[in-house]
Amino acid sequence: MRARLIYNPSSGHETLRNNVGDILNIIEKAGYEASAFRTTPKDNSAQDEANRVAKEGFDLIIAAGGDGTINEVVNGISGLEKRPELAIIPAGTTNDYARALKIPRDDVVEAAKVILKGQKMPIDVGKAGKNYFINIAGGGSMTELTYEVPSAYKSILGYLAYLVKGAEMLPRISPIDMHIEYDEGVFDGKATMFLIGLTNSIGGMEQIAPNSVIGDGTFSLIIVKETNLRDLVHLIALVLNGGRHVYNPKIIYTKTKNLSVKANDDNRIMVNLDGEYGGDAPMEFTNLHRHLNVYANVDSIPLKALDIPTLAEKDAGEKIIEEEKKLDE
Repeated sequence: MRARLIYNPSSGHETLRNNVGDILNIIEKAGYEASAFRTTPKDNSAQDEANRVAKEGFDLIIAAGGDGTINEVVNGISGLEKRPELAIIPAGTTNDYARALKIPRDDVVEAAKVILKGQKMPIDVGKAGKNYFINIAGGGSMTELTYEVPSAYKSILGYLAYLVKGAEMLPRISPIDMHIEYDEGVFDGKATMFLIGLTNSIGGMEQIAPNSVIGDGTFSLIIVKETNLRDLVHLIALVLNGGRHVYNPKIIYTKTKNLSVKANDDNRIMVNLDGEYGGDAPMEFTNLHRHLNVYANVDSIPLKALDIPTLAEKDAGEKIIEEEKKLDE
């Protein structure tokens, strides 16, 4: 079996560059013939390489870098009929998808060792127009935050860079008149933003989509209706207080397999896909159910966040049942 490590040398303060040899050794211990590709500043470098090796018949691609690198690899393979398996080594600022899969985010070598556990799970992939995403898509003033944080700031300050920029942007956030159609209804009016998520981890926070389930074939849809600065601050406080924002009247929170978004006027709706610019609305979003197979710490993911029958899930469930029986006795 052949595996290709596609890594971004500028991610994680060069920790990837310094540990490529150790990572390749781990991949080979897992039974793969391993090789590496270092991304370049050229547009779609990781995407093009992933597409090329997938067409060559590689069995596994390891995407190493930030959420942007991982998104590129996903875009390189998701449109193919025969897709290799995927592993993730996080080395970026937020590392949302790795957080959801319980992959170590502070040590790239430990993250690579997840492959040795041999635990895999099928995951949903979102399709947005001609592009793909695996964690989050959205549009509106707040979602433009990721475009406005310079790469240099992210490298130096990490997640703090987003918080600083977010505080700066809050006073100038304005709603957009949108038309949003989803499985259970239609929203027609002004909204500060919309988000659709495939996991519960968005922007480094795990309470924005609290009942999101990996691999259940649906997006968690959040529409933030027209809000002022005070409303936004209150909603952020509710997010941090156990995800209670979903009960607020300013929020529409539901599940959907499909979504279409357009502006009702001449305003521009820039669409954010996994933290990167993915084009402008109008745009349609579709959930591709269990489209990729990915390595994960499956036995560390809460049962309520899984929708797949795995050995780890079965074992964990049986332990819970046994513990409940003992309590009853």
